[in-house]
Amino acid sequence: MANVIDIVSLYPKDMNIYGDSGNVLTIKRRLELYGYEPRVHAYNQGDDWPERVDMILGGGGQDTGQKKIISDFYARADLLRGLAADGVPMLMICGLYQLFGEYFETIDGTRLDGIGVFGAYTIGRDVRMIGNLVEHSEDFGQIVGYENHSGQTFLREGTQSLGRVEQEGRGNNGEDHTEGARVDNVIGTYMHGSLLPKNPAISDFLIRAAAERRYGGFAPQSTAEQQTELARLDQFAQEARRVAITRPR
Repeated sequence: MANVIDIVSLYPKDMNIYGDSGNVLTIKRRLELYGYEPRVHAYNQGDDWPERVDMILGGGGQDTGQKKIISDFYARADLLRGLAADGVPMLMICGLYQLFGEYFETIDGTRLDGIGVFGAYTIGRDVRMIGNLVEHSEDFGQIVGYENHSGQTFLREGTQSLGRVEQEGRGNNGEDHTEGARVDNVIGTYMHGSLLPKNPAISDFLIRAAAERRYGGFAPQSTAEQQTELARLDQFAQEARRVAITRPR
């Protein structure tokens, strides 16, 4: 019987734009191909929290989406902070990346407190950063995705960025060439696209971290056919990355 990995898709009803649900599909498929049994729990505000959580994936949303989930998000703040501190791998995109920081001040002056997993804060601005983006990460190599945000995020001293961008006016804030943030097994980023289909190294990091935390190790049980399918998906990822890099939008 295959080992189970329980995945929480966080607020998919209101925090899921620009294809972020593709991250959940990618993790699910790669887990299957590695011989695990993925169980996906869609968690929206007011739902019961799953008994077991091995990974959490959250997407982006408009300011209105953030305001819809914020009360429930605060109610779950201690739980989410505790899971992050306990090593649960997480990927938070755009709007949820912002809320995993210290606060987000929207363009109309509304301040939404974050839960402080990342030492970072975000200010809404009139300038929008949009387009395909390439960043370089010490942990994951070249990362390719698509950013579309007007919130500008600034990392506190000592907070590790996910990567660095070469383009001017892009990334976290258009000023310091950082993009995203990382604390232990928790990753935050503005990269849509969706991110994980084009970046297998990050997918496999999340999967390995989840398996090691639950079972003490990552032990794929792939058949030859499954290994062939994994190689095919990685080839598709390489082609998608190549195309995205050549297109500004």
